[in-house]
Amino acid sequence: MSKEYQDILHKEWRGTVGHRPMPMEERAKIFLPFAALKGYEEAIAEKKRITVEKINLSEEMKEVLDQQFQKVLRQLEQKQHPMVTVIYFEKDKNRPGEGFYLKLTGMVSRLDVQSRFIQVVNTKISFENIRSFSLEK
Repeated sequence: MSKEYQDILHKEWRGTVGHRPMPMEERAKIFLPFAALKGYEEAIAEKKRITVEKINLSEEMKEVLDQQFQKVLRQLEQKQHPMVTVIYFEKDKNRPGEGFYLKLTGMVSRLDVQSRFIQVVNTKISFENIRSFSLEK
């Protein structure tokens, strides 16, 4: 270490003569990154997101799902709330006709055959958006 600054190394700094100290909030702004292209980072992130088109189920697969729904309905009528795993399609807000598939495991709180939806915990899922459905044991 250089000896020329030894005398001021441990002194308390009292600010510049004639200037008031800058508040911490103002000082933090000095170090913010400069963004020359506003929205560029968001546009790149949007491009990186992967979305897919919704898969249409075959009639056989729809029948299998219907049988599983009937089992769940019978359990709900007996005041049981079965655990299920559902893979379902969620529409993308920014890309019409596209979306992504989510997997949810939880307890069935409601199944409405007339309105064609199942509610797993707090998530309401339309029958039309379900890709696969399985009862947990």
